[in-house]
Order: sequence, then C-alpha cells, then structure tokens
Amino acid sequence: MAVVAWGRFFPRAWLCRCNPDASELQKAAPGCPGDGPSNPALVWCCRRAWQGCSRQYRAALCAELKQPLAIEKVDPRPVCPHEVRVNVHFCGVNFADILVCRGRYQEKPHLPFTPGMEFSGIVLETGTDVSTVKEGDRVIGVCGFNGMAEECIIDQKSLWKIPEGVALREAAALPVSYGTAVLALEHRARTQPGETVLVTAAAGATGLAMIDVATNVLQAKVIAAAGNEQKCKLAMQRGAQSSVNYSQGSLKEAVRKLVGSGGVNVVIDTVGGDVFLEALRSLAWEGRIVVVGFAGGTIASVPANVLLLKTISAMGMSWGQYQNKNFSLFSSILSSVLRYCQQGRIQPYIGAEFKLEEVNDAFLHVTQRKSTGKVLLSLK
Repeated sequence: MAVVAWGRFFPRAWLCRCNPDASELQKAAPGCPGDGPSNPALVWCCRRAWQGCSRQYRAALCAELKQPLAIEKVDPRPVCPHEVRVNVHFCGVNFADILVCRGRYQEKPHLPFTPGMEFSGIVLETGTDVSTVKEGDRVIGVCGFNGMAEECIIDQKSLWKIPEGVALREAAALPVSYGTAVLALEHRARTQPGETVLVTAAAGATGLAMIDVATNVLQAKVIAAAGNEQKCKLAMQRGAQSSVNYSQGSLKEAVRKLVGSGGVNVVIDTVGGDVFLEALRSLAWEGRIVVVGFAGGTIASVPANVLLLKTISAMGMSWGQYQNKNFSLFSSILSSVLRYCQQGRIQPYIGAEFKLEEVNDAFLHVTQRKSTGKVLLSLK
C-alpha cells in the first residue's frame, strides 16, 4: 500500500528513533530493526503494516522539502520491547519543525517524515521491557520527530508522566520552551535572585517561558525586549518588570535608561544579528549572555574585545543536545518543569491552537511572526 503526495508514491512506513544495544538487537520485535549500537540514526522501523491490525491513524507528512505538508493515513507497526505507543492529544509547533521541513535543520531525516518534537497524550500500549509508564498514563514526550500524528511510538526514556492537576494542553507547551528556559537561566547563566535579566524576542514561546521562570522561579527581574508595542505589553502582562521595543531605536540605549550604566546581569538572546550585539554591550561587569537561537536570520560575530574589557561571558545553549549528551540533567529539568506547573509557579501561555489538518496554517502563523506564546496542534 502506498501514500500518494504531490503525484509521487511512498511506502506506508513509519519512522522511529532506535538506539538499541546489542541485547536489544537480539530481541528486537519483527519490523523494528536497528542499525547497530554504533549508529543511533533515524531508521525505517517498519516496512510492512502491523500484521492483523487494520486500524490507521492520521499524520502530517513531509514528502518533499519546502513544500506544504500532507495529512495522510498511516498504518501502525508493533512496538519494540523498550517502546511505548501514545495517543497524541496536543503537539507543539516549533520553529525547528519548520526548519527541518525546509532542509535547514542540523538533523535531516529521510523523506517522507513527520515533524513534531514535543507532545502530550495518553499511553495506549507498552513494549515488553517498559517499566516507567503503563496503559492509561498521561505523558509528555520529546521525540525529535513524529509528534504531529494521532499516534506516536517512542522510547520509554523519552516520556515523562504528567502530574495531577496539569492539563494535557498545558503540558504540551512545556518541554521545549520551558526546558530551554530552565537550562539557559539556571544551568548556563546561573541566574541569581535579584539579578536583572534581559530577554529578547520576549513575546515568543521561549521568551515568555524565560520571563515566567526568571520571575516566578528564580526571583529575578526581567526587561522584555520585543519588536512591537503589542508584544511588549503582553510580556509585561506575563511578568516582566519593564519592556523595550527594539524596532524604535537602540536597544543598548533603551536598556541604559532603565538600569543605568551598570547594565544587566544576564541576557537570553534568541534573535541574533544587531540585537545580539546591542544586548551584549548592555551587560554589566561579569555579565552572562546565552545564545539560544537566531530568529532574526543573522548570526553575529562576537567581538572578543568586549568580552575582555567588560569581563563578560558569551555562551551557547542547544536544548536538544542535552537529551543525548547529559540525559540525567535533561530529564531532571523536565521533571522540575512539570512540578513547577503543578505547583502553579509557572503558567504557559498558549497563543494559538490549530487542528492537525491546519498544520500548514500553523507553520505560516509562526513564519509570518504573528505568533505570541506557544502554538499548538490539537489532534482530538
């Protein structure tokens, strides 16, 4: 059986991320081969439909880069021993999803594939070796890809139980934005209570999460920088102590008027280009700037003399890499984020919600910079 998209035929197959060790390879379920322990790449995990099961589910399919996604029905496959099948209720829409569908992301999955790196849902089925979750559990998942589908098969290590009192809709907005915020502010910048934090692109999903965590968890003061007055107003409503519209003049001068010549202690920048350079020069002595992204499209060069003269630190933070390189920290931070949400210390702001069949509209909403807060796909 095949999927027809834009006049081309593709096998009805599904992707999963397999990271088997030697023992897992020996007992892998039929239809779920791995490339071996030395190659944890994305592999085709199923070349045939799940035997004895006629049920299908819908998924957003990227069959050709830089082209609209198609909504297609997909045949399920068996779960491997370490895997879990999840009934997806909500999936976050991130700029990285758009980049991977344009071929501009660092990871380049084989075509066709389904984007979507974070989701919330309910466990449908578990593999024979799964011990962390059970059928009926509410979970969030961090999957790299495959989240924009009604079902997702994922390794048990990439799931976290949602605590009581946290809705599935709220939970789906947490992993990427709030995981990034806690890693950037706590782990990288070592933000202290009472310090002043400058957040660029402050009305986006990551920006608002930064404001929320800095203000309500770390007890810091936030200056929100955004590109128009409406976004500045939203950032103030969400907890920032002051705001700067950097489309109306120099960011450095505006920050100076707010805090004086001393500068800010921490900058979290997701814009890049001139905004990054002005933010860098707004730092106080021994200040820290964390680069989280380049939403403005320009990657600036760091002037080393500024680092020297002001004794400041410039560092990067790639959220997704922690899942592979420091999983214990990655996992503990997501657990903390869920706990903060349960305690009411953080409240994710969901700015827009689209149905699965509206996924291309959701992508356009993000790329045209119309979005504020988190954009979600609803799959139910």
